[in-house]
Amino acid sequence: MEEQQLPSAAGTVAERHPQIWKAYAELGKTCAEAGPLDATTTRLVKLALAIGVGSEGAVHSHTRRALEESVPPEALKHVALLSILTIGFSQAVAALTWIEDITDPA
Repeated sequence: MEEQQLPSAAGTVAERHPQIWKAYAELGKTCAEAGPLDATTTRLVKLALAIGVGSEGAVHSHTRRALEESVPPEALKHVALLSILTIGFSQAVAALTWIEDITDPA
Protein backbone atom coordinates (compact mmCIF):
# COMPACT_ATOMS: atom_id res chain seq x y z
CA MET A 1 0.00 0.00 0.00
CA GLU A 2 1.38 3.38 -0.93
CA GLU A 3 1.83 5.99 1.78
CA GLN A 4 -0.65 8.46 0.24
CA GLN A 5 -3.36 5.78 0.48
CA LEU A 6 -2.81 5.27 4.21
CA PRO A 7 -5.10 6.71 6.85
CA SER A 8 -3.66 9.96 8.18
CA ALA A 9 -2.11 8.57 11.38
CA ALA A 10 -0.51 5.59 9.63
CA GLY A 11 0.61 7.83 6.78
CA THR A 12 2.30 10.16 9.26
CA VAL A 13 4.19 7.27 10.87
CA ALA A 14 5.19 5.95 7.44
CA GLU A 15 6.42 9.39 6.41
CA ARG A 16 8.35 10.01 9.61
CA HIS A 17 9.77 6.49 9.90
CA PRO A 18 10.13 5.03 6.40
CA GLN A 19 12.38 2.15 7.49
CA ILE A 20 9.80 1.02 10.04
CA TRP A 21 7.02 1.25 7.46
CA LYS A 22 9.11 -0.67 4.90
CA ALA A 23 9.84 -3.45 7.42
CA TYR A 24 6.17 -3.57 8.48
CA ALA A 25 4.99 -3.80 4.86
CA GLU A 26 7.55 -6.51 4.12
CA LEU A 27 6.43 -8.49 7.19
CA GLY A 28 2.83 -8.31 5.95
CA LYS A 29 3.88 -9.59 2.53
CA THR A 30 5.94 -12.40 4.06
CA CYS A 31 3.07 -13.47 6.33
CA ALA A 32 0.64 -13.51 3.39
CA GLU A 33 3.01 -15.70 1.38
CA ALA A 34 3.79 -18.08 4.27
CA GLY A 35 0.83 -20.40 3.77
CA PRO A 36 -1.53 -21.94 1.25
CA LEU A 37 -4.37 -19.37 1.39
CA ASP A 38 -5.21 -17.63 -1.85
CA ALA A 39 -5.37 -13.83 -2.05
CA THR A 40 -9.15 -13.59 -1.65
CA THR A 41 -9.23 -15.88 1.36
CA THR A 42 -6.33 -13.97 2.91
CA ARG A 43 -8.17 -10.68 2.43
CA LEU A 44 -11.37 -12.07 3.99
CA VAL A 45 -9.41 -13.41 6.98
CA LYS A 46 -7.77 -10.01 7.46
CA LEU A 47 -11.19 -8.37 7.31
CA ALA A 48 -12.51 -10.84 9.88
CA LEU A 49 -9.60 -10.10 12.20
CA ALA A 50 -10.21 -6.37 11.86
CA ILE A 51 -13.86 -6.94 12.72
CA GLY A 52 -12.89 -9.12 15.69
CA VAL A 53 -10.68 -6.46 17.23
CA GLY A 54 -13.28 -3.78 16.56
CA SER A 55 -11.07 -1.56 14.41
CA GLU A 56 -13.23 0.63 12.19
CA GLY A 57 -10.18 1.98 10.36
CA ALA A 58 -8.85 -1.50 9.60
CA VAL A 59 -12.29 -2.68 8.47
CA HIS A 60 -12.48 0.32 6.12
CA SER A 61 -8.96 -0.38 4.83
CA HIS A 62 -9.50 -4.10 4.24
CA THR A 63 -12.87 -3.40 2.61
CA ARG A 64 -11.32 -0.89 0.20
CA ARG A 65 -8.47 -3.24 -0.61
CA ALA A 66 -10.85 -6.18 -1.10
CA LEU A 67 -12.94 -4.20 -3.57
CA GLU A 68 -9.75 -3.22 -5.44
CA GLU A 69 -8.96 -6.96 -5.59
CA SER A 70 -12.45 -7.68 -7.06
CA VAL A 71 -13.85 -9.33 -3.95
CA PRO A 72 -17.65 -8.99 -4.21
CA PRO A 73 -19.24 -6.61 -1.67
CA GLU A 74 -21.67 -9.35 -0.60
CA ALA A 75 -18.72 -11.56 0.45
CA LEU A 76 -17.43 -8.75 2.66
CA LYS A 77 -20.84 -8.25 4.24
CA HIS A 78 -21.10 -12.00 4.80
CA VAL A 79 -17.92 -11.87 6.91
CA ALA A 80 -19.64 -9.38 9.23
CA LEU A 81 -22.72 -11.59 9.48
CA LEU A 82 -20.56 -14.61 10.29
CA SER A 83 -19.15 -12.72 13.25
CA ILE A 84 -22.54 -12.40 15.01
CA LEU A 85 -22.17 -15.52 17.16
CA THR A 86 -18.52 -14.84 17.97
CA ILE A 87 -18.47 -11.13 18.81
CA GLY A 88 -22.16 -10.43 19.38
CA PHE A 89 -24.98 -8.97 17.36
CA SER A 90 -24.31 -5.28 18.07
CA GLN A 91 -20.58 -5.49 17.28
CA ALA A 92 -21.29 -7.44 14.08
CA VAL A 93 -23.88 -4.88 13.00
CA ALA A 94 -21.37 -2.10 13.70
CA ALA A 95 -18.84 -3.93 11.51
CA LEU A 96 -21.45 -4.31 8.78
CA THR A 97 -22.03 -0.55 8.83
CA TRP A 98 -18.27 0.04 8.57
CA ILE A 99 -18.14 -2.22 5.50
CA GLU A 100 -21.15 -0.44 4.03
CA ASP A 101 -19.44 2.92 4.58
CA ILE A 102 -17.19 1.79 1.74
CA THR A 103 -19.42 -0.52 -0.34
CA ASP A 104 -22.59 1.61 -0.21
CA PRO A 105 -21.56 5.22 0.39
CA ALA A 106 -24.47 7.63 0.82
